[in-house]
Amino acid sequence: MTQNLTTELDAPLILGPRTLTSRLIVGTGKYADYPTMQQALDVSGTQVVTVAVRRERLVNEKGESLLDFIDTARYTILPNTAGCFTADDAVRVARLGRELLDQLDNPGKDWVKLEVLNDKKTLLPDPQGTLEATRELVKDGFAVLCYTSDDPVMACKIKEAGATAVMPAGSPIGSGQGVLNPNAIRIILELLKEGDANYPVIVDAGVGTASDVTIAMELGADGVLLNTGIAHARDAVKMAHAMRHACAAGRLAYLSGRIPKKLYATASSPWSGVISYIPGE
Repeated sequence: MTQNLTTELDAPLILGPRTLTSRLIVGTGKYADYPTMQQALDVSGTQVVTVAVRRERLVNEKGESLLDFIDTARYTILPNTAGCFTADDAVRVARLGRELLDQLDNPGKDWVKLEVLNDKKTLLPDPQGTLEATRELVKDGFAVLCYTSDDPVMACKIKEAGATAVMPAGSPIGSGQGVLNPNAIRIILELLKEGDANYPVIVDAGVGTASDVTIAMELGADGVLLNTGIAHARDAVKMAHAMRHACAAGRLAYLSGRIPKKLYATASSPWSGVISYIPGE
């Protein structure tokens, strides 16, 4: 219902060669089990799911393959290079993902969510490695959706390097802190959309609950990518419902244009023309 309502009131999201009605992209890691993941993806309304394509992450301790629990006819898989700490490693994993999805005949084979991390403690992106990998993958024909910090300068450099979309972090990966620096996101949106209003900016990382998604969308982000906020919720399926509605509500609120904030109260009804009533008269 939410997805249909949003579609009626809003243009679809153009993300590289794809047209999407859902602006929520959901990850497939960290769930208690694959059936829970299936249910969460279903109720989230997402059309795109991210999958870490490093070989050791595709099969769990029970020997079950993650890909057996994803309806590849329904969802477009967005391969990601999670866990890569060098540009060379990220490029190699992206190409591995393309080969894997080519075998599945899934349309996600020509794009990648690029992550080149600096260290395992902060999981912050390595700026130099990110730019190097972006340029190499663009040259190799990939549509690159690039994870970065909320640094506006770096965001501009990534766009200049040919990225299809820039994905600034709301806060550190998996932290659940929400959008810590909304002004940085506003600046990124202004700079990246200057002269190109449709350039996609997707807030990625740090989302903990539905209000975080709404805030990101109300800032003007074109979408939100999240994983832990759903997967580690006490009830992942209910949280997926909440995230879906939050994304739609935040987007429609942004399009509607909020009222300006004021220091003092403003009456909802006009003072003039009010009929005074005096008892007994």
